[in-house]
Amino acid sequence: MAVKVLILEDNPVARGFLCRVVRESFSDVNSITEVGDLDAARRLLGQPPGGRAQPGPEPFQLILVDLELPDGSGLELLSELASYPATRIVTTLYSDDEHLFPALQCGADGYLLKEDRFEVLVEELQKIVRGQPPLSPAIARRLLTHFRSGDGAAPLTVASPASAAATVMATADHERLTPRESEVLTYLSKGFTIKEIAALMGIKWFTVNDHIKSIYKKLNVSSRAEAAVLASKQGLV
Repeated sequence: MAVKVLILEDNPVARGFLCRVVRESFSDVNSITEVGDLDAARRLLGQPPGGRAQPGPEPFQLILVDLELPDGSGLELLSELASYPATRIVTTLYSDDEHLFPALQCGADGYLLKEDRFEVLVEELQKIVRGQPPLSPAIARRLLTHFRSGDGAAPLTVASPASAAATVMATADHERLTPRESEVLTYLSKGFTIKEIAALMGIKWFTVNDHIKSIYKKLNVSSRAEAAVLASKQGLV
């Protein structure tokens, strides 16, 4: 099955550029849908008025979202995609805090600047396969500077294995990993990359990425190392 990509961008030239970036980044992407406004994106996502997008039988796996659109802000769509199992990447010209941090808070999985060179954007998008967030170099530097200096925002916190274990012990049974998630976690703990796991399991790497996001959410962790420690301690794998 083709990996489906949605590009929300109102500038036709930029849309064409991003299409080329996506096709160069992933050999298994052969279905790209382009839209120029929020309304068109919501219709494609099957989103009811005022509601949140819900995945249909063939959901998009990757969504690129511009922030400034003719009928609103891309931040609105990011918030509405909270329950949608896609990797959501902001593609914008804005590198300031007023756009960056709200986008991350609304659920963006990456933040890319359209002014970056083609090769840089391809390299960053390919990080998804390795389980890393796509971040333009200028954005990565901005984040490091921001949190190192404690500039106006609460520092990022990462739960320790001990505290995370306590959280898992308190979760209900329905929060335990599915057999498929357990299989993915086993491969993760052995150091396999997302692409290698996909090949071993005979599934798309986007599907593996979805499993990993679900694993992290259920275990309340933010890295494969934490997840592996927790899984071992709790007998989840």
